[in-house]
Formats: sequence, structure tokens, C-alpha cells
Amino acid sequence: MADVLTSSEAARLCGVSFRTVIRWIERGQLQGYRLPGRGDYRVPVAELRRFMQANAIPEPPELQRDLPRRILIVEDEPDMARAMSRVLKRAGFETASAGDGFQAGLMLHSYQPGLMTLDLRMPGVDGFAVLRSLREKPLPFSCKVLVVSADTARLDQARALGADGVLAKPFANAELLSAVRSLYGVE
Repeated sequence: MADVLTSSEAARLCGVSFRTVIRWIERGQLQGYRLPGRGDYRVPVAELRRFMQANAIPEPPELQRDLPRRILIVEDEPDMARAMSRVLKRAGFETASAGDGFQAGLMLHSYQPGLMTLDLRMPGVDGFAVLRSLREKPLPFSCKVLVVSADTARLDQARALGADGVLAKPFANAELLSAVRSLYGVE
């Protein structure tokens, strides 16, 4: 898929008419631009994803398949982070690790992962604070969140705060890969 869409392509992905997309752009709700001379509108894919997430418009599978195969592992236990990274790298993903929610916040914009695994219980900024922050200020790019935690009693709360998926610790390597592939829309 191209990095920039026409207003008609953006409309089809959102399930609305192209005139609605043009109104969103003209009102400043959706960042787009006009081509000089022709007046046709263009919308960057990253901006459309941000807009869809901010307005609870489900992302169609064709946008989800374009997610970068980068995964940010947010885990305060170094052995667990290394083990997860090893499994994901063997499956063809790129990984980076953050030891807490604060470090994750610093890395998100520069690394721009397509998916973030997030532990709930961490020192300092915990996983719930990260989820609340993402809800209040959505990222300008699409990033799925897979909560991976031993705090099984609070997994539903994580989903309510915006987690796209949950995985209880301890887990088998195959379960981690299955959850990641499911969020990426690949098998």
C-alpha cells in the first residue's frame, strides 16, 4: 500500500463517502493536503491510522498488514525480555526492549513499532499508565498493544484501557507467537 492515499481511498477504508473525508480535512480533524493545480486531496496513511484510532474507527485488515514488523518489548525483567526477543526474532520480527513505561514512551516515537508487548507491573511508570497515556494522546502511527502479564486478575482492565490483546504469564513460546501473529493479521 502507498504511503499516501486519495480522499476516495481514505473514505473506502473508513467506510464513509469521499466528501466526508474532505470535510474532516477542511475542519482540521484529519491532516491532509491538496495537490497544486488539481485540488485533489491526499492523506498520509500514518495520519489516517492516527485518525481512525482516535475516533474508534476499526482498521481494515489491509492497513493492519502494513504494520512494521518491529516490536517494542516493555518488560522490567531482563531475562523475560531477552527470551521474548529471541522467540520473536526467530519468527522474523525486529525487536527492541524498554525496562519500564517511561523508557517505552521515549522509544515509541523513534522506533515506531507496529506492536508493543507491555507488562503491567513495572517500577515507576507501569503498564496501566502507558495504556492511559496512549488513550489520552494516540500515537501518530499505528501500534497494536499486547499486554503480557502475570497479573491475570487485571487483564480485563487492561483491555478496557485499550489493549488490543492480552497474554497471561507464564506462557509457551507458541502462545506468544500466536498472539503476535493474530494482532498482525498473519498466520
